[in-house]
Amino acid sequence: MKQALVLLTAALLASCAGAPPAHQVNALNSATLGLSASPAPVVAEAWWKAFGDPELDKLVEQALAGNPTLATAMARLRMADTQVALARAATLPQASFDAQEQYVRLSGNYTIPPPYGGSWQWVGTVQANLSWSIDVFGKQESQLAALRSSAEAAALDAAAARLALAGSVTQAYIALARAYALTDAATEAVTQREGIRTLTVNRIANGLENTAARHVADAQAAAAEVERARVNGLKDIAVHEIAMLTGRGADAYDIPRPKLDLAALLLPQSLPADLLARRADIAAAKARITAASAGEDLARKAFYPDINLLGTFGWAALGLGPLFAADSLQYGTGPALHLPLFDAGQRRARYEDAASGVDAAVAAYNQAVLGAVREAADAASVLRTLGEQSRHLQNMRTAAEAGADLAQRRYQNGLSPQLTVFNAQDLVIQSRRQDATLAADVASARVALVMAVGGGFAPQISTQENTHE
Repeated sequence: MKQALVLLTAALLASCAGAPPAHQVNALNSATLGLSASPAPVVAEAWWKAFGDPELDKLVEQALAGNPTLATAMARLRMADTQVALARAATLPQASFDAQEQYVRLSGNYTIPPPYGGSWQWVGTVQANLSWSIDVFGKQESQLAALRSSAEAAALDAAAARLALAGSVTQAYIALARAYALTDAATEAVTQREGIRTLTVNRIANGLENTAARHVADAQAAAAEVERARVNGLKDIAVHEIAMLTGRGADAYDIPRPKLDLAALLLPQSLPADLLARRADIAAAKARITAASAGEDLARKAFYPDINLLGTFGWAALGLGPLFAADSLQYGTGPALHLPLFDAGQRRARYEDAASGVDAAVAAYNQAVLGAVREAADAASVLRTLGEQSRHLQNMRTAAEAGADLAQRRYQNGLSPQLTVFNAQDLVIQSRRQDATLAADVASARVALVMAVGGGFAPQISTQENTHE
C-alpha cells in the first residue's frame, strides 16, 4: 500500500513535466537515397595490401601505431569507457568507513547537560555506512544507456579514424609514385630539349637557322628544367606528408621509390544498397542519436523522486574509555526520498534541451548520410571519367609513338630533318607524362571509393537505425 502511494504521488508530481517536447527533425530513410539494389563486394580490412608494396604496408602500420590524431581518438574511447564504468558502479551498493576522535569543549547550553556540558571531552565515532540508490524509475539505467551509446560512438569514431588514416597514407604514397613518374618524364624532356638545342646550334652554324631559333631552343630547355625542379619538389612534399601521418619527422624522409600495382582495387561504379551500413562514421552518428534519446529519457525521469536505502553501524561516545562499550553501539537503516518540488522550471528546461539534443544528433546523422552518398557518388563518377580519359589517352600515346617512329625512320633515310624527330618525341613525352598522372589519379580514385564505401569497416557492435519520428 505504501509503495503504491509513493508511486501515485510520484506520478502526480511527474505530471508537472507537461507534454513532451516536439521533435523537429526526422532521420533520412536509406530507401529514398537512390542507392542501387545490389551490395558491393566485401572490402578487405587491410585493403591497401592489394597494391603489393611492402613499403606501403609498413608505412600504414607505423601510422596506425603512432599517429597523434588516432591516439586522440583512442584516448577519447578510453575516457568514454571510464564514464560507463563509473555510471555502472553508481547502480551498486556503496560502503564507506569513517572514524574520528576530537578533543573538544562541549557547550554548556546545548544538548549535553553538565557535568559534561561546559567541559573538555574526547568525542569519538567509529562508523560503517551503507548506501544504495534504488533505481525505481530507471534514471540510472537511462544514464547508463546514454553513456554506453556514447562509448559505442567513440569506438566507431576510432574505427573511422583508423580507416581515414590508412586512406591518407595510401593517397600520399600514390602521390609519391606519381611524382617519381613525372620526374622520369621531366628528365626525358630535359634530355630531348638539350638535343633540340644542340641541333639548333649546329643548324645555325651551317646557315640553316637564325639566332632567333637559338633563343627559342634555350627557352624550351630552361622550361624543361623548371618542370623537372617542380616535380622533384612534389616528391619532397609527398614524403613530408607521409612522415607526418606516421607520427615522425625528418628522420623518416628516406622513403624508397614506390612499387605499386596501380591497377589494384577494382570496384563497382554504382552505389551499393548497404552503403550506410558499411561506414563507421554513419554508425557513430546512429549511436549518438541513441545516446541523445537516452539523455532525453533521463531528463524526463528527473521529474520522479530519488529513492535511496541507507544504513549505519558503529560506535559513538564521550571519552576514550567507553568508545567501544556495548552501550556506545549505534546502528540503523531506512529509506530516503528526494524530490525538488519547485525549481523555477529548471527540469523542464533541461528536458527541452535534451529533446533539442536529439534533433541535433538526427540532423548530424542526416548530414553524415548525405555526405557519404555524395562521396561515394563522386568517387564512382571520377572513376568513370578517368576510364574514358584513359581510353583517349591510350589512342593519343599509340598515335604519338607511331608518329615518332615514322619520323625517326624518315630521318634515317634522309627524308625528314632531325628537328621533326625531336618534335615527334616531344609529343610522346607529353603522352607519357599524362599517362603517369592518369594512372595515379585512377589509383587515388579507387582508394577514395574504397573509403567512401566503408574502407573495410566491419561493425562489431549492433547499431540500430533510428528513424526518429
